[in-house]
Formats: sequence, C-alpha cells, structure tokens
Amino acid sequence: MSEPFTTDEPYGDLEVVATFTGPMPTGVAVSHTGRIFVNFPKWGDRVTASVAEVRDGNIAPYPDLATNSPAGDDDPEAFVCVQCVVVDPADRLWVVDTGSPMFAPTRYGGPKLVCVDLNTDTVTQRIVLPTDVALPTSYINDVRFDLRRGAAGTAFVTDSTGSGPNGIIVVDLATGDAWRRLHDHPSTRAEPPIAFHPLVEGRELLKRPADGPPTPLTMGSDGIAIAADGSRLYYCALAARRLHSVSVDALLDRGLDDAQVAATVVDEGDKGSASDGLESDDAGRIYLTAYEQNAILRRYPDGRLETVARDSRLLWPDTMSVATDGHLYVIANQLHRQPDYQGGVDRRRKPYLLLRTRIDAGPVLLK
Repeated sequence: MSEPFTTDEPYGDLEVVATFTGPMPTGVAVSHTGRIFVNFPKWGDRVTASVAEVRDGNIAPYPDLATNSPAGDDDPEAFVCVQCVVVDPADRLWVVDTGSPMFAPTRYGGPKLVCVDLNTDTVTQRIVLPTDVALPTSYINDVRFDLRRGAAGTAFVTDSTGSGPNGIIVVDLATGDAWRRLHDHPSTRAEPPIAFHPLVEGRELLKRPADGPPTPLTMGSDGIAIAADGSRLYYCALAARRLHSVSVDALLDRGLDDAQVAATVVDEGDKGSASDGLESDDAGRIYLTAYEQNAILRRYPDGRLETVARDSRLLWPDTMSVATDGHLYVIANQLHRQPDYQGGVDRRRKPYLLLRTRIDAGPVLLK
C-alpha cells in the first residue's frame, strides 16, 4: 500500500531473477511463455551481444551471434547499439536499435525496429527509420505497441536524445512508414536546470566529465507506456518529475498539424520522482521507476501514487516489464555510477541485477 519515503528500510518483496557480471544491461522483456530477454547498449563496456536471452542463469546471444555482429554503425541487418527490448501483445520480441554507440550521430541503417518471431527464433521484420524521423542527433529509447491500430499495428517510440530535439516517433508496422510527433515539444524535453535538481545516493546527479565542469542532464522523452484502453500514450523525460500523456488518435491522424496534436497533451502532474522507465498494466495503472529513491511507484488513473517496492538493490531502476506470470520485472544497473557522472571514475559494482515483484495484474494486450 501507499507509504511515504521516510526511512531507508526496504519496502515490498523483491526477488533476484538474474545477475550480470559483464556489460551493463538497460532493458528487459518477458515473453508470454516466460522467456526472458535483456539487452546491453554500447556505452563503453565491452559488448559482444547487444541482445541476449537469459537461460538457466546464463546469457546467450539472441537470436544468434551473427545478428549481434554489425559490419558498421549503419548496418541494417544487425544490431548496432540496442537500448531496449519489448515483447508485443502477439508475443513477438521487438528490438529498439539506436544505431548510436557512445551516443554518436546516427546514419541511415542504424536506427531501426527489429521483430523476432519467438516460435522460430528468427528475424521476421526490420523497419529502418528514415533520416528525417531518426535524426542524426536522435537516440531512440523505448517502444510500446497497439496491434489494433492499422493493418498490422502501430508502434510508438521515444527519442530521448540529450543533444537535439526530442519527440515521439509513430511507426506503421504494415508499411514501415514512420513520422515524428511532438517534435521539440516542451513536454518531451528535459525540465530546465533551475527547476530540476535530482539527488541520487545523496548527491546531485550531473554530467561530471573528468576534464571539465559539471553540467545538467538534458535527456528528454524516455519512459513510455500505453493506457489499457489504448486511448492515451504516457511519457516522461528522464530529466523531469512530471508525467504527460497525449491522444493516440491524434498521433495517428496525419491530417492534424503539430499544434493540433500538441493541443491533446495533458500534464498529468508530478509523478513523485524522476523516472527512467514506465510500464502499464491491464488494470489501467502506470508503473514508474524512481531513481532518486531506489524505488518503483504505481500511479492510479485518479493520480494517486503508491510505493510498490523500495530497496537499496534498486540502484537506478531502469526498464520494467509486466509479465503474464503476475510479476513486474525490473533492471537495476547503477547507471548513475558510470564514469560520465563520476568525474571519469567508474563506481559501478557488479553484479547488475534483474529483479521482480509480484503484482495483482497482467500486461496490457492491445490486439
């Protein structure tokens, strides 16, 4: 139940599902049959497989090593730098490839969505995003699906870049057509430094290079979740404490201009913490990671917030996955302890963790 953050005592039941002693993971996805997939972005760690399956406590490149071995940053046939993995309502694995190792400028062929059939473990679709959608500055981050929209469904992708305009990318899964919405809209951008001072492990979170002054976080639209009825898309900037939503009908209506789409944006209010990932369940609730409090929060449709779990092991809770087994899975990866935030010193302590907690709901299945 709801409880204030007044002590350092753990709250809720968290179970360790897997540990990682190699590169830092960011994403997790759980299939309808219980298979677990994770991904590892190329941010400086040695990454041999951007996408892997967790099998008996070990990880195996998925769907194979060749697909994880790009010929270059613009290779459309292989994973270049994967930020997240998501299982859609049809129980297919989708891979969000940023095409941006070390946050480098993207080139056509790098940023893409890749679909893997979990029955055959083979890639069945690659949607390469055009350069006017995934911009050279873009860092595509997370994705949600509604398979009832369009002939084969629709995907919604956040652009969280810290070096260019943010926004939401809409993708028609039948045609591969893609377009930007809420391009550089205030709701998709980081909150201004005068208003946003996140504290993580008791210290203000700033970019702290080894050879220069600290600077504020600038990462925009990151977390994304879809309402249980598919009517609204929820999103938040990584460097923000406010939650926003937008009409899905408006995002899909190509006859509307940017101002008309923006008119459907709702400021849903303060979400209790700065967040990285968002998730939703079939009861209409939104889950929010709370990286300032080592916690996971849950937001009800009326705006009420409660703590699902708080634990010292939740050092930077990142991506979540609501699974059909009645659990919420979450990656804890110590992102804030990376050298970029610690004056060039790597303060991460392995292993990184995949945890889960039982909830009384299942995933949103829009199909």
